[in-house]
Amino acid sequence: LKHAARLAPAPCRWNSGLPMNIGVLFVPQQEAWVVERMGKFHRILEPGLNFLIPLLDRIRYVQSLKEIVINVPEQSAVTLDNVTLQIDGVLYLRVMDPYKASYGVEDPEYAVTQLAQTTMRSELGKLSLDRVFRERESLNASIVDAINQASDCWGIRCLRYEIKDIHVPPRVKESMQMQVEAERRKRATVLESEGTRESAINVAEGQKQAQILASEAEKAEQINKAAGEANAMLVKARAKAEAIQLLAAALAQQHGNAAASLSVAEQYVNAFSKIAKDSNTVLLPANTGDVTNMVAQALGIYTTLTKPQAVKTQDEMPPAHEDSHSSATEVLKAEQGSSS
Repeated sequence: LKHAARLAPAPCRWNSGLPMNIGVLFVPQQEAWVVERMGKFHRILEPGLNFLIPLLDRIRYVQSLKEIVINVPEQSAVTLDNVTLQIDGVLYLRVMDPYKASYGVEDPEYAVTQLAQTTMRSELGKLSLDRVFRERESLNASIVDAINQASDCWGIRCLRYEIKDIHVPPRVKESMQMQVEAERRKRATVLESEGTRESAINVAEGQKQAQILASEAEKAEQINKAAGEANAMLVKARAKAEAIQLLAAALAQQHGNAAASLSVAEQYVNAFSKIAKDSNTVLLPANTGDVTNMVAQALGIYTTLTKPQAVKTQDEMPPAHEDSHSSATEVLKAEQGSSS
């Protein structure tokens, strides 16, 4: 019954029968023969040529030192969230101590298989369904550690354990499919919203940069315009200053006041000639026809404006001042004659 309980056969010492003691024995490589003398453990035969005493010595156990593969039968296990799973696996063993494997347990392979099943159910009860699929490697490692702690006294070491297949109930599988579809739709919606957000951010950033560049361009334009106007004002001021200096130099020369009086009289006469061109409404003084009076009035205004300067220059150049007045009088008489 014990051997029938193992559903999957494995290469073990029970398949080939025990060798007979004929005195001279040849032990194959990767095998260990346990010898008893008169029913008591005597020694373990090494691979190669060995000598025994017939009838007294008996080969009691044959242990294979190769790695043994055992199929763990499918079993039911309940997860932490109360989901029943059907799970099976593969167990990889190796006999490390033939003495303990022979005398520590009756059937070490069967014992390790049962231990693997119970450990698997215990470990699955600590995990939820989602974690069972995500943490298969950690689950395998936990089962291997638990088996090694218990099988150390049996002389067997579990090298690794692999879960072959996990069967989920149909309703749970449908729920998992719905959950996967919902998760994918959620990801698609999130990705689409993130794309829309990134697009809006890029558009806003572009508009912001455009406004900044436009404002900077307008600022630069205003600065350049102000700089140009300032330069133009400086140039005009310098030109006006130079003109005033030249005019002052000209007035300081001989007959300068007479020339200035003549220029003022000409501008006064020209102003009346352009009045009717600029506007339909014309305001004229009462003595418009009296040219001599108008010129005398203009000269009086200019004399009033230039009186302080005339007082200063009278002491310096009295002859030149008289000559300028006489020459100005002669010029006015000549103008009156030509206008009449």
